Amino acid sequence: MLDFPKWKIWAVTLPILIGILLAIPSMMSKEQAARLPSWMPDARISLGLDLAGGSHLLLEADAADAAKQRLAAKEEEVTTDLRRGDPKIEVGDVSTAGGRLSFMVREPAQVDTAVERMRALSQPVGLSGSRDWDVRVVDMTRVELIPTADGNKRALKDAMTVARDVVRRRIDPQGTKEITVINQGDRRILVQVPGVEDPEALKALIGQTARLEFKLVDLEADPNLVAQGRAPAGSQVLPMVDGGAIAVKRRVMVSGDQLVDARQAFDQDGQPIVSIKFNTAGARRFGRVTQENVGKPFAIILDDKVLSAPNINEPILGGQAQISGSYTVESAGQLAVALASGKLPVKLNVMEERTISADLGADSIKKGIIASIAATVAVILFMIVTYGRFGVYATLALIVNALLILGIMAVFNATLTLPGIAGFVLTIGAAVDANVLINERIREEVRRGRRVMDALETGYKEASTAIFDANITNTIAAALMFYFGSGPIRGFAVVLLIGIITSVFTAVNFTRMLVSLWVRKARPRELHI
Repeated sequence: MLDFPKWKIWAVTLPILIGILLAIPSMMSKEQAARLPSWMPDARISLGLDLAGGSHLLLEADAADAAKQRLAAKEEEVTTDLRRGDPKIEVGDVSTAGGRLSFMVREPAQVDTAVERMRALSQPVGLSGSRDWDVRVVDMTRVELIPTADGNKRALKDAMTVARDVVRRRIDPQGTKEITVINQGDRRILVQVPGVEDPEALKALIGQTARLEFKLVDLEADPNLVAQGRAPAGSQVLPMVDGGAIAVKRRVMVSGDQLVDARQAFDQDGQPIVSIKFNTAGARRFGRVTQENVGKPFAIILDDKVLSAPNINEPILGGQAQISGSYTVESAGQLAVALASGKLPVKLNVMEERTISADLGADSIKKGIIASIAATVAVILFMIVTYGRFGVYATLALIVNALLILGIMAVFNATLTLPGIAGFVLTIGAAVDANVLINERIREEVRRGRRVMDALETGYKEASTAIFDANITNTIAAALMFYFGSGPIRGFAVVLLIGIITSVFTAVNFTRMLVSLWVRKARPRELHI
């Protein structure tokens, strides 16, 4: 018991001092923390939605839209391969009806070649041997590509991963906000933004797919048929923002995927616009298309709605363009952010929304603090009355434990939620359990007539085994809650996990150091415990 050299003392004391320093900023207001010396750590605990107030959205992917976008992307890939491949294969009557892509090979002798080329474009899915597209021949000269269930599932999973990142970039372009954007299941994304109490603006920013496309207008389309929603083969009818409809070619000449910048600006008349800039490949393609179609109208399409269809008066070779319309400064800025953050690969629908006021969060914090203080005071009084000096040591361990929890949470920028406060209060009670086990074991050894040193040594040694066993089971339970849970469950699990580690450290190592130093100095002949 007396074998507690200086290196052990420092090994216990140094982490505690560091933890206390890390906890200090979280116990102060932001204004007070800003006045701390520069050498002090500035990491703070983030407050969750239920404490800081804000908006909660649960988004779900539109599976039908995902399948539609996948089909459109495949159509572009197939037509490009057939047109530019060697040998070139002439096709016609390209159709996406019935959720499958089909085309007619004009030269029957090239059907087998076309089938092989299409199979080469499909990819295996997992280890099952299935592919993402089935290819077959119907009516001798028509080739069909049918999306498989495994392929759709993998495509949706990939789309949801991309969508999560796009949503995060739209809400937090600079990466400095303390937001939560996580996938839930296969088709849902949970969004929590503390401090934002306007869910409508948030939904407008997130919900916009921002699928920007440039297509040529079909000048040969019959206006009467267009008014009825019918377009010639190879074209489609799209609504215009200012009313009416227009027929455009299905082929995308340039898309928003090739943008490198989008920002709000003003035109010569002082009207808000969105200025966009393409990457090298997009600029080259944009320049070639405008060069080949001078004098023809060019439709600018956003989320399947035609913003405008201006004539191409001259080639646009600089890789820059402008999107104009009835925009305000705010709406133009939101569109610029949406375009710059990338298009959503799938349409997201709002399934659930909640708004929590900051006043409710402040009230929760106040009640949580009261509960924590009341629990701590009650435990401290019990320990001191029951165990005397050893109760004081347990009290010091309890205070250090609380500070270490705050410090570790600050280091990892963890978010404190209302369930997290519940976990914090539970940890306080659980932390004392270890000291109770140690003190009762020491008391039992004293009753057996053991000497002071033997009683202390045996008490800590025998109790430590039970303490570690009990906390291993608690750790497993907390880890499972963290892995399988989400939101409030995870917040509770995080605090509980940290509390288990710190409580074992303070109850076993820290109190043992205090007892060792006292025994070394006082040399007591008997223990009053």
